[in-house]
Amino acid sequence: MTGELVGGYVANSLAIMTDALHMLTDLSGIILTLLALWLSAKSPTKRFTFGFHRLEVLSAIISVLLVYILMAFLLYEAVQRTIHMDYEINGDIMLITAAVGVAVNLIMGFLLNQSGHLHSHSHSHPHSHVPQSNSPNTARSSSSHGHSSLAVRAAFVHALGDLVQSIGVLVAAYIIRFKPEYKIADPICTYIFSILVVLTTVRILCDTGLIILEGVPGHLNVDRIKEDLMKIEDVYSIEDLNVWSLTAGKTTAIVHLQLVPGSSSKWEEVQSKARQLLLNTFGMYKCSVQLQSYKQEMSKTCASCQSSSA
Repeated sequence: MTGELVGGYVANSLAIMTDALHMLTDLSGIILTLLALWLSAKSPTKRFTFGFHRLEVLSAIISVLLVYILMAFLLYEAVQRTIHMDYEINGDIMLITAAVGVAVNLIMGFLLNQSGHLHSHSHSHPHSHVPQSNSPNTARSSSSHGHSSLAVRAAFVHALGDLVQSIGVLVAAYIIRFKPEYKIADPICTYIFSILVVLTTVRILCDTGLIILEGVPGHLNVDRIKEDLMKIEDVYSIEDLNVWSLTAGKTTAIVHLQLVPGSSSKWEEVQSKARQLLLNTFGMYKCSVQLQSYKQEMSKTCASCQSSSA
């Protein structure tokens, strides 16, 4: 990224600097992942009882805004160049920088592809002398390995996207180097890559906005959660259910259940089943289950309150 910024500035090429801007979004994603890992190890305090998970969300918003500010500057320069056409581009430096960018993306894609194959191979062929277990620990371990392999594959696909963009810059550099009269290819690439940057970051803004507004994560269905909770024996009704995210991947739930008449003695069993459902089935990071004995007079009280207030 730094090499493309320097090379683009020296060559006076906006296309290369915009490509570097797209790589800045990738770098921000890596930094945010590391930040999330670091914050998850920090214990909650008396002031921040939920911990510091929301710092990851704030960092994501700041990084995206920084990218948009830089993109706006590059777009402004691209528009000025398109209108006035009074600029010169060093085709040699642009071509060299673009070629190095393609080479780096090829190496990165190759390494990620090899890593993905090695990772999947190491977990798909266990040694014969190690007995297979169906315990929860084994299931969690295989699940984490699967998620890790998926993460490597996702990174590989993303690297392919970066490679295609770098090839586009290389083609533009080739055209400008040997056909300087077609230097309009440089701002055109800036327009195209700016659209790619927006498409890459708009999902981040949507996700962070949902977390800040404490909305239900997209992969969860509140109605489905309520249906499964109602299937628990001795649950009469669901008085309240709140589901939100502390940060990406860390969902929290608070549920208030009313027990059927005469089942107050079974509250521990009901609470255990509800917690197991929320934590294991729906993958909650934390949950709180509040139980209440059945009270038929609640409806009467409410009716009397309504009549008195009327």
